[in-house]
Amino acid sequence: MQSIAVMINLFGAVALLLFGLAQVKDGVSRAFGARLRTGLASGTRSGLRAFISGFVATVALQSSTATALMVASFVERSLVQPRMAQIVLLGANIGTAVTAWIVATGIEWLSPLAILMGIILYRGATSARQGGGTALIGIGLMLLSLHLLGNATEPMRASPALAAFIRLLDNAWPVALAFSAMLAFVSSSSLAVVVLILSLAATGILSAGLIIVLVLGANLGGAIAPVVATLDGAASARRITLGNLIVRTIGCLVALPLAGYGADLLGTLPLSPAKLPVEAHLIFNILLAAVAWPLTGLLAAFMPRLVPDAPQQDNGPKYLDEQALSAPVVALANATREVLGIGDLIERMLTRASDAFQQNDLTRLKTIPALEKSVDGLQQEVKIYLSKLGRQGLDDDNGRRSIVIIDYAINLEHIGDIIEKGLLEQVNKKVSLGLKFSEAGYLELQTLFEMTIDNLRIAQTIFVTRDADLARQLMEVKVEVRLLEKQSSERHFARLRDGRTDSLQTSSLHLDILRDLKRINAHIVSVAHPIMDASGLLIESRLRTAVP
Repeated sequence: MQSIAVMINLFGAVALLLFGLAQVKDGVSRAFGARLRTGLASGTRSGLRAFISGFVATVALQSSTATALMVASFVERSLVQPRMAQIVLLGANIGTAVTAWIVATGIEWLSPLAILMGIILYRGATSARQGGGTALIGIGLMLLSLHLLGNATEPMRASPALAAFIRLLDNAWPVALAFSAMLAFVSSSSLAVVVLILSLAATGILSAGLIIVLVLGANLGGAIAPVVATLDGAASARRITLGNLIVRTIGCLVALPLAGYGADLLGTLPLSPAKLPVEAHLIFNILLAAVAWPLTGLLAAFMPRLVPDAPQQDNGPKYLDEQALSAPVVALANATREVLGIGDLIERMLTRASDAFQQNDLTRLKTIPALEKSVDGLQQEVKIYLSKLGRQGLDDDNGRRSIVIIDYAINLEHIGDIIEKGLLEQVNKKVSLGLKFSEAGYLELQTLFEMTIDNLRIAQTIFVTRDADLARQLMEVKVEVRLLEKQSSERHFARLRDGRTDSLQTSSLHLDILRDLKRINAHIVSVAHPIMDASGLLIESRLRTAVP
């Protein structure tokens, strides 16, 4: 019964440590996520700056996995060179080791103070204060877990079962390495496993050689989680995480046979035996960085051969980075860029429909269904992405911006439907049946096509800049389009009354194209509504007040 209580205490302390780590990561991401990401992306122009950026980001986030995933996403978007990304991860490895060393300095007594200060900050009004408070609470819980781990592992000193298990590991170092790596992978934290090893080492039941082997396993397991997390990502991102795993694997395989000699060497140094796990962790990562740094260029050149590029696909989202959800401003900017891409697809669809109409070339219409399918998929991805962002809580400004982005994406998707189900069929009928419009009717439709494409380009600019003058201009164009459509219809009916054969043959086609282009323009102009409404220049109804 006592052994069950010991195991519950141990697992509870480890769970509290992992929860504290998660709180630190979440809090720092909320408070400084945008700055960390910007600093990490911009701080890689030289090897030293890249190394320092990885070190600082990992110490702040308490997670080399988070740093690895961020830098992999930057490489995917060509913001960071692959070689610099590998150097960033070398710095991240040392950042984790330094964090473990700081945790082991005996500052558990700060736990109540950290939690108290965290609660006070968490009650602040700003997102930055709340994030900082969450991070402090996480640090306090981590320090508290160290105290609980020490209490939980103390009774293990006299446990026959644990002694037998330790002897088994001590006689089979590869098994010990794999066991520790598995723990680090399952927990997604090499830091948590090193802290656990530190607590067990304090009981005196681990030999120095076994401690080093277990630390090596923690390093290896910590590199596996980012690889698994990027399995579905782009090839450029997978190369970074896999390259880091290769570096750590080679380092561990070289160091494993030398663990005994390393233990003897560390025993001769003026180091505290109780802190041997964190000292070994730090020394290993420093040596690994010193050896691997000059070889990062070769590694970056080799990885494309190991992980070749997948066939190019244009139908998936390019900018909806899940890691940016912790920073609403960055996430909204990513969604804006993605929706601009949807607008570009719509412009291609409109342009091809217009070209097919003018040139009587059906080949221009072949790609429209595929483009419309991409539009549908992307606008759905944007909605899902922003719904995830909304769950984290947004202030009023960011909430309104999120709604504007979703509304514009939906309007673009409706335009895609009108082009595919309306204009595509109408232009196809014109070309396949060899129908010819009257010269005046043809020019009217051609003018409206060109005006629609120009309006879409203006709407794209308004969507990004939120320029009130451009929004007013687009609203005025809506009236112009409505008048043009009305005049074209009246002239068409006049030609019908005159008995024009070409107008009789294309009557329904002419009116249908007019109607669809008018509907498309209505969706385009909707991007100006929030801007005009915010300026107090938009009324809810166009109805005139009744005259008594």
